[in-house]
Amino acid sequence: MDNATIARKLMEYADYLEGEDTNVHRVRAYRRAAEAVLAEAQSLSEIVAEKGRAGLEELPGIGASLGYTIEGLIRTGAFHTLKPDGGPIGPEQSLTSLPGIGRQLAHKLHELLGISTVDELERAAHEGRLDRAGVGPKRLRGLMDALDGRLQRTRSSESLPGEPSVAALLAIDAAYRRRAEDASRPPLTSIRFDPEPESWLPIYVEDREGWHCRAQFSNTALAHRLGKTRDWVAVSFHDAFHSSQRTIVTETRGDLHGRRVVRGRERECRAYYEKHAPTPMGSDGKARCEP
Repeated sequence: MDNATIARKLMEYADYLEGEDTNVHRVRAYRRAAEAVLAEAQSLSEIVAEKGRAGLEELPGIGASLGYTIEGLIRTGAFHTLKPDGGPIGPEQSLTSLPGIGRQLAHKLHELLGISTVDELERAAHEGRLDRAGVGPKRLRGLMDALDGRLQRTRSSESLPGEPSVAALLAIDAAYRRRAEDASRPPLTSIRFDPEPESWLPIYVEDREGWHCRAQFSNTALAHRLGKTRDWVAVSFHDAFHSSQRTIVTETRGDLHGRRVVRGRERECRAYYEKHAPTPMGSDGKARCEP
């Protein structure tokens, strides 16, 4: 189990505790521990192998209780705490930590759609599958806002060693959108969600930083519903060890307004633009989206 996974488990538990109205200091302790884990250069699994739990307790922000929890994660994969109420969090408990999801809806999401984590819930929301569990448009909007806040907070502290850099993703996004405007290039027709299939969905493939990347406009149900099919760009990537996907969008609020940002990695995008492109808007009033 790598450090990023351990940190994510700690953050998820902190979010769960927060939803249960647990003491705020306990919530903060888990979040600080997650940040300490991500900042640690050495693998915690190696530390446990060499020094056991005592090695974990030498790290900043990790005492006996958190050392017990992290050691258990590494050795067994199970999340336990020293407190009586600190058993494993079931998938439905994890979902009910979000505003607007009660036990009945959490049960439907898990049973009907197989959703067990907040990340899976976000993916299902973007793909337009939550209506199968009775989630209407109004509840979906509230849920999307809650997911956005939860996942941005969880992901903002991740160093994300298993992904291309923000600079690479933004460069691929820019290259893809330039080529998508070139009518001479043959596009790929997609009919997954488009009610009137047309040749609008080109695909762009590029290798960067040792990653094999594939970019295309988002074709999810949500992208169609919001009219973002020509703005949202999904970039999937893989190397010999990792594979994942990020969506690049034009930000519509906050200090990144008008910028192209990698959703879930806004903090890194902010640092990137502060260094490379301090002026977000052009003289014509259009966003300068090129990295």
